[in-house]
Parts: sequence; C-alpha cells; structure tokens
Amino acid sequence: MMPINRIEVEAELRKFVESEIYIHSEATSFMFVRNFKVRVTHAFIAGEESFRAALRFDGHGWLRMEALTHFEVDGEGRLLLAGYDDRGRMNVALHLGREPFPE
Repeated sequence: MMPINRIEVEAELRKFVESEIYIHSEATSFMFVRNFKVRVTHAFIAGEESFRAALRFDGHGWLRMEALTHFEVDGEGRLLLAGYDDRGRMNVALHLGREPFPE
C-alpha cells in the first residue's frame, strides 16, 4: 500500500459513484462489515496525512471512515483504503469493489 494521495484517491472513489458496490469495512476490533451492498451516490475524501472518506448510499445514509493513511487499487479494480498508527498497526480499513469480497 502507498500513502494516500488525496487527488488520486478522490478520482478512484468517483469511479464507484452511481454504481452498486460491495463494502468491506472494519475499525480495530469494535466494528466489522463485509459484503454490504449499496448504491453509492456521493463519495468524498478530505484531510492531510490522516484522511477521512465519506460515502453516501442511495441518498439515505452515510458511511464515514477516519484516520485513513494508505491506499491501493488491486488487480481486480478494488479500492483498498487503510489507516495505520505510528507503530505500523492497522486501525481502520475501507475496501470498495464491484464484486463480493471473499468470505
């Protein structure tokens, strides 16, 4: 994974707008969602060094993830965002894809 480049990640997020996608999301040990299917109507990223991403679903709800630091677009076109602490431990993850994530 590479450190987040806001402009590049924003362009990748926009590729999912007006599409039905699958989301995998987790935050340390207290929140976990996998293969949650939604239609994204808006997608934003903001911040410097530590970023926050927000996705609006079907115009009815939002998912917001904070403390994101790194990203990757894998060979299947999935956008993988993660947040690592100063010791290199992953604290948050937000993955977006057009197909379900492996169980």
